[in-house]
Amino acid sequence: MKKLLIANLCVAGLLSSAAWAGDTATVTVSATVVGTCQFNSNGTVGFTLDPSVGGNVTGTVSNPEFWCTKNASWTITDDLGLNEAGTQRNMKNAGTDLIPYSFGYTSTGTGEGKSTPITMNIAASVAEADYIDKPAGSYSDTVTLTIAP
Repeated sequence: MKKLLIANLCVAGLLSSAAWAGDTATVTVSATVVGTCQFNSNGTVGFTLDPSVGGNVTGTVSNPEFWCTKNASWTITDDLGLNEAGTQRNMKNAGTDLIPYSFGYTSTGTGEGKSTPITMNIAASVAEADYIDKPAGSYSDTVTLTIAP
């Protein structure tokens, strides 16, 4: 009986000392959401310039869409196009003829998140004096937009 009692006390002592050796730890979980912006689509601006009608012409616009991380401040810049002269944007025909045009948009704002795209609001126009004496034909330019948070 004494041996059984001693054995039980030894086991109890071992078990209780294992409980005394316990400890806890914590794990910190964190994440960083990156502030980013991305275009979803390109845009187009088209003009029908008819000298017989005359007048200043507003472009028909298909606006690009983009998204930015929620609450990220964004800025859009552009390169003034392939045919710029100083700060003047120009469409060019196959030769050397240029038609100046104006091109504007909202350049700053705040992102709403990827699931809420933002549509640019491009306004473009050509003044009558800039096209009434130009040769008939196609004129074009390409403006590259850059967006950054």
